[in-house]
Amino acid sequence: MEALMAESKIESEVRHRLPLRKLFAASVGNALEWFDWTIYATFSIYFATAFFPSGNETLAQINTFATYALAFFFRPLGGFLLGRFADVRGRKPAMILTISLMAGGSVVIGILPTFSLVGWLAPVLLLLARIAQGLSLGGEVSNASAYLGEIAPTRWRGRYSSFFYISTGSAVLLASVLGFVLARTMDKADLYSFGWRIPFLLGGVLGAIGLWLRRSLVETTQFEENKATARRVERPLLATLRQHPKAVGQLIGITMLSTLCYYTFFSALTPFAVKTRHASDVDVFLALSVGTALFVMLQYPYGMLSDRIGRKPQLYVWSGLTAVLIVPLSALVRPGLGGLLVVFCVGLGLYAALSSLAPAIMSELFPTALRGLGIGAWYNLTVAVFGGTAPLVISALSAANLSTVFFWYVAVAAVITFLVLLTLPETRGSELR
Repeated sequence: MEALMAESKIESEVRHRLPLRKLFAASVGNALEWFDWTIYATFSIYFATAFFPSGNETLAQINTFATYALAFFFRPLGGFLLGRFADVRGRKPAMILTISLMAGGSVVIGILPTFSLVGWLAPVLLLLARIAQGLSLGGEVSNASAYLGEIAPTRWRGRYSSFFYISTGSAVLLASVLGFVLARTMDKADLYSFGWRIPFLLGGVLGAIGLWLRRSLVETTQFEENKATARRVERPLLATLRQHPKAVGQLIGITMLSTLCYYTFFSALTPFAVKTRHASDVDVFLALSVGTALFVMLQYPYGMLSDRIGRKPQLYVWSGLTAVLIVPLSALVRPGLGGLLVVFCVGLGLYAALSSLAPAIMSELFPTALRGLGIGAWYNLTVAVFGGTAPLVISALSAANLSTVFFWYVAVAAVITFLVLLTLPETRGSELR
């Protein structure tokens, strides 16, 4: 009888059809979030002097990335507030709120007056818009991850998880292709004058589409069964440390390298390659576009693979090879399309091994009653420290002719993450708590 039941379960899993509309609705908010954050970093080479004094272009670039970094430090607050909101009020209303905040911030940046018109009010308004987006993103990653993890069948959680970065990678690809097209078709003067505003206004349009999609979502069964327990939790942030300290440490250890990989390849390398290594902006955007397309294509195969062989083998490959290859890859960031293609394709191909199953891993670390807040607070604190500062750090080190130090910094982080992974239990096929 048990054999027949097991066979029936396997056949059921084989017949399982992915709920594509629900998966894309859950993932679209994160796609918008990363579209907006990516265009800020990649188009900063054009609008830095719009919001800061234009006398010193390098200083304006550093100030622009300082604003980028400061907004990151509101992500833990957003993760705490919106994660707790999701744990007690529901994943769906939390995800509707986050996408509204992000789309609004994008539109505001797209219409902001410049420094020449309103002086220092321009960077202040830019910072306020970025703070709203930082709060939004802090809640979005944790809530969308929790939602995907909770609606997935146990044996398919890796596959469901992969849609998180399929949508995200597609949005980043859109941002990089947009950068390539605008750099190829517009005069430099027009890009510096108004062309950089186009992607931000497009972000508002994408936000409206995402909001419409999310209104059709239904709440997860996991949340409904655990909301009473979540509401009884006192001092929930402290509860994550007292009850799940190992999970907190593992989340921080994995996220440290994950966020450095993301912001190195999707954000920091573009201005670094153009401004410091004097590569063509057209070549950089094209190489980033090809690498991102590969990144998207690998998500579902990697997610499926993790459901079959486990999470840890992929994580070992990602962290181990990143530790070995990141410094040699940095030497290829120079004029010429060939080297840039190798950098982005190898780097993002490795990162896909982690990103494809990141929502599954994070969801499996915490119980439902603390999942939104546990992921939101600790994930975003780590991202703020390591990811938000990445473009600023690489810009400052480049200005001091020490750019290679940044890539050694990533390599050391990869070694630390590899060691943390040794403590991680294999969670393939496990039931969510």
